[in-house]
Amino acid sequence: MPGRNRAAEGVRGYGLIVGMWVRSTMTYRMSFVLSTVGNAAITVLDFLAIYIMFSHVEVLGGFSLPEIALLYGACSSSLGLADLLLGNADRIGARIRDGSLDTMLVRPVPVLAQVAADRFALRRLGRIAQGLAVLGWAVSALEVDWTPGKVLLVPVMIVAGAAIFGAVMVAGAAFQFLAGDAAEVVNSFTYGGCTMLQYPPTVFAKDLLRGVTFIVPLAFVNWLPALHVLGRPDPLGLPGWVAYVSPLVALAVFLPASLAWRAGIRSYRSTGS
Repeated sequence: MPGRNRAAEGVRGYGLIVGMWVRSTMTYRMSFVLSTVGNAAITVLDFLAIYIMFSHVEVLGGFSLPEIALLYGACSSSLGLADLLLGNADRIGARIRDGSLDTMLVRPVPVLAQVAADRFALRRLGRIAQGLAVLGWAVSALEVDWTPGKVLLVPVMIVAGAAIFGAVMVAGAAFQFLAGDAAEVVNSFTYGGCTMLQYPPTVFAKDLLRGVTFIVPLAFVNWLPALHVLGRPDPLGLPGWVAYVSPLVALAVFLPASLAWRAGIRSYRSTGS
């Protein structure tokens, strides 16, 4: 099957490029350790701000600190995973402007795999580790009736959330074929979206909740699954089974994002220089 072979080539090419950058990073191991710890320490400040906030209040929007820690840990882990695997896709705008994208087009590896793996930064593991640490603390501190479905929902939430963020990154990269440079626009949906998702949905207006549920479905990253885990109702009154459809939502978002990427590649006409 041509499509399957193309996908296999992309995965293989991505792995080879990533391996090259990992070997390069491991040449200076102390630098890698320091940069990873520094990356984790920077993200710790986000949760520290929330922790300081709870030194003055007992609940925020009806949520306790461990409940918000669940939201924070899940979102931060998902974004960290997506950022590790696809975070360099936002550099496509610079490659379009300087013409270096042309060199990728003549290589026998799908362009998206090359763009995503370029300058692969292993130090981004720091964000993932920090998010998982907060998530682990939240799970241990929460008084939840853990059913098999809820236990399974936690890792599914992280992986599906990473796929949703990844789809947004691919869509943003495709948009840069038209806009030239829209990296900050993409960041507003990924990093900005994760900052929003760290707080309970009850503190936001319902119009915003509808937007991040039905238009850009970031609510499926952690809000809807976490509300089910916590046994809390959805502010929009959605049925409980929607907590389990995050993988399907990720697929539904990734399909148009991949089509937009392919359309962008087809429309590319180099810099003309």
